Amino acid sequence: MNSQAAPRGARIMAWLVVVLVAALVVLGLAWYGFSTEVHQRIWRDIAERPGGPMSFRFLLQPAMAVIAAIHDGVQDARTGRSPYFWTVLSNPSERAGRLQEGLLATARLVLIGLGMDVLYQWRVLDTFYPGEALLVALLLAVLPYLLLRGPVSRIARRFVRPSSGSAR
Repeated sequence: MNSQAAPRGARIMAWLVVVLVAALVVLGLAWYGFSTEVHQRIWRDIAERPGGPMSFRFLLQPAMAVIAAIHDGVQDARTGRSPYFWTVLSNPSERAGRLQEGLLATARLVLIGLGMDVLYQWRVLDTFYPGEALLVALLLAVLPYLLLRGPVSRIARRFVRPSSGSAR
């Protein structure tokens, strides 16, 4: 998906995610800093979440990310593009464009994930940890997308014919 071809609303949502991520990082560092205690609390809280209230999001968010990765991986196979994560890691000339595609594809998932984690923290922890909210959203939405889009593309190449005029 080319950013120019992306709907205006999707581009605005992607920028909103970028601004929110930056704001949450700054707020988290300003409110809590980054120490060994904070680091341990973050991972302890995250480890306790799947068994607690609102645990459905630990299935829902990765499932939505898998659906987005399948859609985009098949599209990559149809257009003859190289696998997503490999291109991001190894091709500096295409890196920015491919990262922007991933941001456009996962922006809604990140926003939903942030919203669900803010609700969880408010209801269960009775506080707000911006860094934790961001980390959970990224782990549940972006990581599955990032890890699956390339393999889906490779598998889809066996079953999908590239569209005419596509180049690898």
